[in-house]
Amino acid sequence: MSRNSIVLETALDDWPVRRGKVRDMYDLGDQLLMVSTDRISAFDWILPTGIPDKGRVLTQLSSYWFDALREPNHLITTDVAKMQLPSSVDTQPLEGRSMLVKKTDVVPVECVVRGYLIGSGWKEYQASSSVCGIELPVGIAQAQQLEEPIFTPATKADEGHDENISFQQMCTSVGTDVANELRERSLGIYRRGAEMAAKRGIIIADTKFEWGRIDDELILIDEVLTPDSSRFWPMDEYRVGANPPSFDKQFLRDYLDSLNWPKTPPPPPIPENIVRQSQARYFEAYRRITGRELTG
Repeated sequence: MSRNSIVLETALDDWPVRRGKVRDMYDLGDQLLMVSTDRISAFDWILPTGIPDKGRVLTQLSSYWFDALREPNHLITTDVAKMQLPSSVDTQPLEGRSMLVKKTDVVPVECVVRGYLIGSGWKEYQASSSVCGIELPVGIAQAQQLEEPIFTPATKADEGHDENISFQQMCTSVGTDVANELRERSLGIYRRGAEMAAKRGIIIADTKFEWGRIDDELILIDEVLTPDSSRFWPMDEYRVGANPPSFDKQFLRDYLDSLNWPKTPPPPPIPENIVRQSQARYFEAYRRITGRELTG
């Protein structure tokens, strides 16, 4: 395995594959094999340096949440021995970072939920007192918890930047009934997940969910409440009015912001000390939320 991705010199190379920013998706017919690599992206670019074991954190934390939340989802198994892969496949590189999932018709909208005012939401609020067209009370401070979480959908992009859209635009895209259902279910999952994480000393400031359809049922897909899809803050270091330290890739973004990189290709390599500190944050997020050490 390289720092940038998983190299599989196996029969998997003959199967249809779609490579995203982080995941390699192998088409197995009515199922998909999702392999979370150690690639990491920032500011819409895949960086030339990966974060060791990051893919294992994303897979195993998603598996934890799929089980804990009890929300209908696409996960079949994370046990490679139960995936019935061809005998020619070297399964060792897949261990701990792979999910066999149901294939769905993907809803083409990111379902973003914000419980705290930070990041792009904070910047927009400063300019307009609103976030994605949702008017908010005046006087909210940076990183302050909102009275109620807000739902701010975005377009999905395999490459480039997701773009925020209004809820009405989402209704036009996927239909009003589907949009209403996904808004309510996304808000509900966020509230349940945030409550569970708070018991572990973690604030989930915001997150995004992806959904797919099998027949008439909408189910949760991709990853859920991970350091790549969410903003995790340590509760004991949280302060209103300041950008809290985080257990997600914000640390890496902050490092890149400190450079003279104009956010155009090629992205810069990441020094070893930044790689190790980023890795430690992913591991700590997993340990705190699940109460156990990473395995596999």
